Amino acid sequence: MALRIIRIMGDEILTKKCRKVTELKPRYRELIDDMLETMYHAQGVGLAAPQVGVLKQIVVIDVSEEANQPIILINPEIVASSGEQTGQEGCLSVPGKAGIVTRANYVKVKACDENMEEITIEGEGLLARALQHEIDHLSGELYVSRVEGELMNVTQEEEG
Repeated sequence: MALRIIRIMGDEILTKKCRKVTELKPRYRELIDDMLETMYHAQGVGLAAPQVGVLKQIVVIDVSEEANQPIILINPEIVASSGEQTGQEGCLSVPGKAGIVTRANYVKVKACDENMEEITIEGEGLLARALQHEIDHLSGELYVSRVEGELMNVTQEEEG
């Protein structure tokens, strides 16, 4: 495992659409391990492959308090959503900033796991927000396009 460099807003790769993963090659398993290590090191709750320079539909998320219950999603797709939540959102690719974003409060996502087996995951609250945020990255969209009002400066403690 290795830490990867997190691409920052302004990097063109963050605006590109990712390709589906058709076969889980060893390099993608390594990528997933590296993404988890990078996300935990940066104290984030999610990371998408384009944020580390890879245009593949791979996302890792961990919203658990102990930060040891990762969710790995390959080719994720939101198939249902409902409700609404409005709250502060940040991104490892937009360091030092946060903004108010409204998203669905519940989402249902179909994807493949790290063994390329089809799974369905449902989430509410923070997990729903993280799922939507990371899946947006796979379409080349950053949360800043959804911010209501202005981006705010945040301290390192607030970002985590």
